[in-house]
Amino acid sequence: MSYLTEATPGPARPQGTAGGGNAVVGYLGGIRDVVVLEMKQRLRSRGWYIMLGIWFVVIAIVTWLTWLAWNASMESRRSIGEPAQDAAGSMVFEVVLAFVLLFGLLVAPALSANAINGDRAGGTLAILQITLLTPGQILWGKFCAGWLAALAFLGTSAPFLIFGMLQGGLTPGHVLVSLLMLAVELAVICGLGVGISALAGRPLFSIVVTYLVVAALVVGSLISFALGSQLAQGTVLANSPVSHSVPYAPLTPDGSGPAVPVTPVEPGFTCEGPLVEQRAFRTERVAWMLALNPYVVVADAIPYPDRSGTAYYSAGLIEGISQSARTALAGPEHSYQCANGMVQPQYLRQTTPLWPLGLTLQVVLTGLLMWLGWRALRTPARGLARGTRIA
Repeated sequence: MSYLTEATPGPARPQGTAGGGNAVVGYLGGIRDVVVLEMKQRLRSRGWYIMLGIWFVVIAIVTWLTWLAWNASMESRRSIGEPAQDAAGSMVFEVVLAFVLLFGLLVAPALSANAINGDRAGGTLAILQITLLTPGQILWGKFCAGWLAALAFLGTSAPFLIFGMLQGGLTPGHVLVSLLMLAVELAVICGLGVGISALAGRPLFSIVVTYLVVAALVVGSLISFALGSQLAQGTVLANSPVSHSVPYAPLTPDGSGPAVPVTPVEPGFTCEGPLVEQRAFRTERVAWMLALNPYVVVADAIPYPDRSGTAYYSAGLIEGISQSARTALAGPEHSYQCANGMVQPQYLRQTTPLWPLGLTLQVVLTGLLMWLGWRALRTPARGLARGTRIA
């Protein structure tokens, strides 16, 4: 009498049978097996390539329209005699970056929020659970597969970010940091989706909940910050700013060009008069809520040029988000031009970044959901919801 000894494909040996590096290699090998299986299933689908094509076309249209809008703006300035001093790169780059992050937040939940319960509904999750794969390997494999799929969408948008850099006003560091932070944010959203997918019994429910969590991070953080600011009120001593004249000189030697300041002057006023107690919002107490926003995390991590020595500057969309977050972190001292009788800078340097706090909070939330998902995947299961399919 013979017995069939061949097992379903999985790690080379059960976890814990080998010590040291072999156990780590075996664990990573199990994650690799799940990733390969997931990616093969995705690549067989024609809809996968259609989605990538639509993504590429949409980002191309956004880039083209932004470039046309910048050219029209520069033509309008030239028609009234103003010089076109700004390069197109900053505007194109920031608009494309904002749209890529928006589309990424919409696509990532769809790629990960049914990773676990989708297999459970199809009767294939139990097949994985009876192999030598551990719950952690299944969970991490599903997460890595969803993240790789999301990175494919990010990779198709990278040429447009590089195009914005080539238009001037930016450095390769802007593109590299932006792509890195976008990849990290996609990983966070994919982790949220996989964790919720392991906890929820129905794929549709987990997808809806994941989108609600993403909406809470993007919109809910703004609402929470606004309401929290109303509850965290205080006072600050401030006097009145008194403007003074700024010397101007013609742009061209013959005097035909528009006037510009001779030297950068910041801030163009002095603080005079007695200090008066003013009502202010203690935004620094609730700035952590704002830090949860993915846009704040990405915008605040990008290294912008130091504009603190210039009298006038124009901040783009993404840089404006970063400055708004830093203003909130600065608190009431930056809400008045002459707080505490001192001239407050109009531009806040990136000396105290807010993005590490926001990213840490996001990772903690993702880690909690992944841990709960790992507990839900352990076998034998103590209890299952009514109607749950096993095989």
